[in-house]
This record gives sequence, C-alpha cells and structure tokens, in this order.
Amino acid sequence: MSYESAKKTYTLYGVDTDAVIEKLSAVPVALHCWQGDDVTGFDHDGPLTGGIQTTGNYLGKARTPEELMSDMEKVMSLCPGAKKINVHACYAIFGKDGFVDRDKIEPRHFKPWVDFAKKHGLGLDFNPTFFSHPKVKNGLTLSSPDEETRKFWIEHGKACIRISNYFAEETGIPCVMNIWIGDGYKDIPSDRMGPRLRYKDSIEKILSEPYDFNKVKPCVESKLFGIGVESYTVGSAEFTLSFAATHKDKCLPLMDNGHYHPTEVVSDKIPALLCYFPEIALHITRPVRWDSDHAVLFDDETKEMAKEIVRNDALDRVFMALDYFDASINRIAAWCVGFRSWQKALLYAMLSPNAKLKALQDENKLSELIVRQEEVKTLPFGEVWNEYCRKNGAPTDSELTAKIEEYEKTVLIKRV
Repeated sequence: MSYESAKKTYTLYGVDTDAVIEKLSAVPVALHCWQGDDVTGFDHDGPLTGGIQTTGNYLGKARTPEELMSDMEKVMSLCPGAKKINVHACYAIFGKDGFVDRDKIEPRHFKPWVDFAKKHGLGLDFNPTFFSHPKVKNGLTLSSPDEETRKFWIEHGKACIRISNYFAEETGIPCVMNIWIGDGYKDIPSDRMGPRLRYKDSIEKILSEPYDFNKVKPCVESKLFGIGVESYTVGSAEFTLSFAATHKDKCLPLMDNGHYHPTEVVSDKIPALLCYFPEIALHITRPVRWDSDHAVLFDDETKEMAKEIVRNDALDRVFMALDYFDASINRIAAWCVGFRSWQKALLYAMLSPNAKLKALQDENKLSELIVRQEEVKTLPFGEVWNEYCRKNGAPTDSELTAKIEEYEKTVLIKRV
C-alpha cells in the first residue's frame, strides 16, 4: 500500500495524515547524551555508582566530547522529528583552566554544548549529577546527615540552576533541569522521615537560586529503588509529587516510567497529573522487571503513554526526554531504536480518531468502543511512518540497519 492509499484510508476516520506529519515534525523530544558513553561523563575516571549500572562492553564507546557529539549528530540524522539535547552535569568540558569540582562548575564549562546546540538549532535540557562522585557519602547526597556533604550537593544544584539559565538564554528555548538522587538504604532504615526532611530542605535551598520559571523548568524525579538501596529511597513517588504540588510556582513533577512498581503504569498517571499541573515532564525508558533502562520499544505501554499526551491535547504541556543506557548492543542502534520508537508512538496516537473514541465512551457505547479500538490497530500506520521519515530526511526502518552498520565499520570500530 502506498502513502496516498493510506492517506485515503485515514481520511475515512476523519484523520488528515499530512497535517499530523507536519504537527509531529515540530514536537521536540530530548535526546540524552549519556547513552553514547555509558553514563561516564568527562569529570571523573571512576565507575558508575549511585544505584544505577550499565551492562555490556560493545565496541565504539565515545571517549571524548568530540566523539560523543559526532555520534549524536549521526543519531540525529537517522531519526525523524524535532529534538533537544539532554546533558548531565558530569559532561562538563574543562578547557585550559582545568578541572573544577561539581559545586564549582560554571556555564563556561558547558559552552561547547551550547555551541553544539546552536549549530543544530536545538534547545538544551540539563541534569545535576548526584552520583559517581567521592562526596556521595555512605550512599547519600542531598539527604545526608553530614552537613558538609549536604552543603556540597546543594551548591552543585545551585550551580546547575545557573547553567540551566545560561542554556535557556543562549538557545532561546526553555531548559528543563531535573533533580534526581539515588539516596537510600540497602536494608530497613530506622528513620524514614529525617532523610526526607533534609532532602526537602536541600531542594528548597537549590530552588532559592534566582531563575525565571518561564525559562528554567526545575523538576523533581522519583525513584522506587536502586542497586544497593533496595529497601528505602528518600525521593519516593509520594515525596516528589507532594513536593512539586506544594511548590508549583518553582518546579514540575517528572515521571520516569521505570521508577514505579511493576504493576503501575505511567500512562495512567499522565492524565491524573495534567488535571493539576499546567506542565509535567517525562523520562521515557523501558523497564524489564525493574528500572533496567532498556532501549525504548514501540510496545504497549509506550503507545499508551503517547496516547494520553495526544488525546489530552498536551503535546505543549509535557516535556519529553529519553533516558536509558545500553552497552550490550551498538550504542547508535540503541539511541535510534529508542528515539524512533517514541516518535512512532506519538505518530500512532495522533493518527487515532481520538475524538470519536472519546464520544463512544461518553455515550456508554462500550461494545462499539472496543470494536473500534481494535479496528484502529490494523490501519496502515506503517506507510504513514515511512512518509514521516522521508519528509524529515531520515531513513525508513528497512534502511536503518545498513546506515548503522556503515557507521560502525567506518567510525566506531576504529575506537577499539
């Protein structure tokens, strides 16, 4: 079936595929830099610590800022749609003045990222790095009972606010700055409230750094558990959501769909939060039994998350970013599969006759609703996806593998 034939089919359902392709082409999704080098960054030589782990040692890991940015350029050329770049603080690039610790980082240490973003006409998002550092004392940062430790990490958070403001000013695009910590305990704690009160105070101190909420969008992200903190995490879902709800003029809630119990689904949480928050943020991953950060696929929950954003007319209210890291396969492939899968999910949702399906629910025509929902699944989505790729100058799925293998043979293999 050709695109023109698929277009006519969707017209029967009241969907203008050309309009959908044009609209989706302008919706930005943040591409995370840390997929390219296994969350190593440039400010330390030690291992990845703090409740997270990368597995695998596939050839071609980026070792320098130049290699990482080159890889990201390749990925962007292979993925349709609008993009932002998401950077972690550990990706500071130190010039001739040399290394500074995380509490002292400045906008100048991220100028190469700004130059990279400007080169491609993209916005930048940012993340303080509260892990993989000697001052993660006994597994704790912003919730630490040691005031020197806590002060160090508060200063890091404030520095990141200033850097986020720099990103927004330089690119002219709001910067989403996400606060996530892996603080917690391996076994059952005797004090659950104390660390959370310290964490609350720490975030409030970070957010006391001046910023324009229209330009800088601080977020608080929850965590269910991590490696070495299986019994208790300070920044639980209840904690972060309550913090965001009581500081709505200062920050947003951020949901990572790997950070909840296996029976919970973020697709159901998105419309709940949209009832109360003008804006929310997402980190999109694929958990396999837990927050294992597998590359995003075009699977059921990914589709449902996209549906809730689209059917609630919230494409301009939800900040979307990818967050996973897989070193067991070609890292370019992992990046591309994840980004393209989320694009597919958004396109699939936008091609659905959402208004008609909502009307059937409101009219209690539930038998017809389930029939129509199943009918929509077999519409010629693939031809519209291929047209979307073509119009955005990206390869179709059948062309993708060859492009990735060529880059591996000509670039990645030389890094061994």
